[in-house]
Parts: sequence; C-alpha cells; structure tokens
Amino acid sequence: MKPKHDTKRSIFTLAALALLAAAPLSQAMEAAPLPSARAALGAERQALSPALPGIRTDKGIDKLDDYHETDVWGRIRSGYAIPDLNNALVTRHAQAYANHPANLSRISGRASPYLYHVVSELEKRGMPTELALLPVIESAFNPQAMSSANAAGLWQFVPGTGKDFDLRQNMFKDERRGVVASTDAALSYLQRLYTMFGDWPLALAAYNWGEGNVQRAIKKNQELGKPTDFESLAELMPAETRNYVPKLQAVKNVVANPSQYGVTLPAIDNQPYFTMVDKTSDIDLAIAAQLAEMSLDEFKALNPQFKKPVIIGGERTKILLPTENAEKFHINLAQWGNALSTWTTHKITGARVSIAQLASKFGTTPEVIRQANNIPPQSRLKAGSTILVPKTSATNHGDIAENIIENAVVAFEADRGKAKRNASRFKAKAGASSNGKRIARNTSSKRKQR
Repeated sequence: MKPKHDTKRSIFTLAALALLAAAPLSQAMEAAPLPSARAALGAERQALSPALPGIRTDKGIDKLDDYHETDVWGRIRSGYAIPDLNNALVTRHAQAYANHPANLSRISGRASPYLYHVVSELEKRGMPTELALLPVIESAFNPQAMSSANAAGLWQFVPGTGKDFDLRQNMFKDERRGVVASTDAALSYLQRLYTMFGDWPLALAAYNWGEGNVQRAIKKNQELGKPTDFESLAELMPAETRNYVPKLQAVKNVVANPSQYGVTLPAIDNQPYFTMVDKTSDIDLAIAAQLAEMSLDEFKALNPQFKKPVIIGGERTKILLPTENAEKFHINLAQWGNALSTWTTHKITGARVSIAQLASKFGTTPEVIRQANNIPPQSRLKAGSTILVPKTSATNHGDIAENIIENAVVAFEADRGKAKRNASRFKAKAGASSNGKRIARNTSSKRKQR
C-alpha cells in the first residue's frame, strides 16, 4: 500500500533508522540485506517475552513491518517466529506443492479476501504470523468447508469447541463459518494451547488432536524417560496429527521462497479488504447484496455464516463488505423504500401438513419452501418444526424474535405416503408395460402363424 503523505514517510523512515541504530546488532544489520535485518529483528521479538518465547510483544516493530510491506505475503514472512522443523515429512509435503504448483496458487487466491484480517489479528496478539497459513491445511481457505467429523469453516471448529468459544450455531447462522468470529475464536484457542504447552508445535498438535491426547502422550514419554517435544511424541500420534505440523512447515517454506518451488502467489495488497457493517434489523441476503452492488456469490463469500436467505438482525449481527461497497450500501439503504426482509417463520403444529399445503398458504411454490429450509426431496416436516416462509399480508411483518432464533429446530421424516404412491405408480406402469409386451408377443405369433 502506497503512503498517502510524504511527511508520514519521513517520520517512519527516521523511526526505522533510530530503531536499527539502537539495536545491539546494528552493525551487522546495516550491512545485511533487508530480509536478514528482519530475521534479526525477529530474534529480538523472540527475546522480548521470556515467559512465552513464541509470543511477540513489541508492537512498534510490527507497525514498521506493516508500513514497509506492500504485500501481505511479505508481512507474513517478516513475522515468522515458530522454530523451523526439518524432517522427511516436511520435504515430502513441500515437494508435493512443487509438483502441483497450481494447488497452492488457487488456495492463495481464495485466501485473498481474508488474509489481511487474519495477519492483523495475529499481530495485535503478538502471535507468530505463519499461523495465518494454518487454514491452508485446515480448509484450503474455504469458509464453507465441512469435514466428516462435522468441523466447519476456515479454522474447522467442531460444534462443541465452537460453543466453548462462543460461536453461535442455530437455524439461521453458523459462526464457525464467519471469517471474523471464527478467526477470533481460533486465535484464542491457539493462545490457550500455547500457554498450556509452552511450545508451538505441541500447541498445533493439540489443535488438531485435542489437548487431552497430547497431555497423555507427554505423560507416557515422561514415564519412559523420553523427550516430550513434537518429534519425540510423533510416533504416538495418529497419521493426520503426525503430518499436521510438517504440512504447516512445508507451506511456510514455500511462502518464504515461492520461486524455489515453482509456485506463484497472487499479490495481496497490504490493506483491509473488507469492513464490518452493523445490522440490527432483518434483511434478505439478496437485498443486502443488491444494496451493496455486489453479486450474491461475492456477498456470500464474505458472509458464509448466514444459512438462510434472510440475515437475522441483532446486536451481534455484522455483515462484511468491501470498503467501497460499504459506502454504496449505506447510500442505497438510505434511499430504499421497500421492506428489507420478505421472510418470517411458521411453526408446524400437525404431522399431516404437506409442503404443497404450506406453499399454497404462503403464496409460493413447494420448491421455494424446500430450498429455503433445506428440506430433502420425498420427505415431510415433523410437528414442532419451525420453518422459514415468505411474508404475506396475514403474517407479522416485524423481525423474527430472538427466542425463535435461538430455539427453532427443523426435523424431517420420510414421506411414506408419497413413497407408497410412487411405488403404486411404478407397479401400474410396470404392469402396463408387461401387458404391452404380452400383446406384442401375441401379435407377433399370430403374424408368424399367418
């Protein structure tokens, strides 16, 4: 990012020179190229927190790094602080990126809207900036990623851990997918694990495997008189965890020197990509995207936590928009003369209510009801379910109530009546087909006889 004022450039330059002149390694740093100087500054950062050596606390130097770097990748490189791991697994995973350079390039492109925010949050907490690369391993920087263990989002929180870190999960939203909320939770969790183990590789292993498992592995090696560092415990870990830290190291190596691995990292400007907009009233996703002058897909990419076609308002509800689109949003919102939300909720009280009946009641189609509520085909709603339906003149036009938001559930069951009807139709068609074949065979026989 280019500086806006020459005065600011002069002030920062003088500050940088003053810091370098005051450093104990000033002579070596003056003679060294810029990357080496940054490495020396990184060593100083490490020494500033004796109790937690992996946590950087000097925000002044971080701000200088932020100023000098025009690309977020350079900012990440300048904040590396986790000791390097060098083993066969690291080499193997780094070689995999070298063999398929398009993979990391594609993931990096997907990361571009989020990476500045993640790096900034790490620096605010004084944490190693290579942790910004962890979602490459976790989710390939896809906020919609879902694992077989039901872990979701960039940082792959399972439901229970998400709740532990106040990530709301209800019918309308899943904050494990939200970029800002999940990043805050993940960094808090990583800090807690680092405080617990005093070692980043072990903290990372615990993030993947669970702190209890890592603690038991440490205890086992202690009882056997063996070391308790990551590599010494690796043989006790499942394959996924054994490869977890080496994979991060491999990504770290590639980002440090992309050309060595034949990888091209798309440039990511060292400036905020998005800003947060408070929304205290309900608004349709499509209307929000329209007001922001964005495509619906672009809007969803920044706001993947919203599960329904309506965003529920409230004190905690924030939508993310690129800065220029946020300005358009506010201007267009002030001029908007229509309803912001076209959806409300309806509770199913009887087990015999069909989707077709609901669609007729709310002036829509069965397909709209099914899509809005993710109702599988050939299934029906159980009594007690709360679903999203279009607003009508007969329904309440207010916002959806907080108690509904937190307690609403949707449950399905197979539509046995429909299945029986389909089976009957199938038998009827099969019977008609068989009769047709018999008639054809009889006709053919008569022709032969003639």
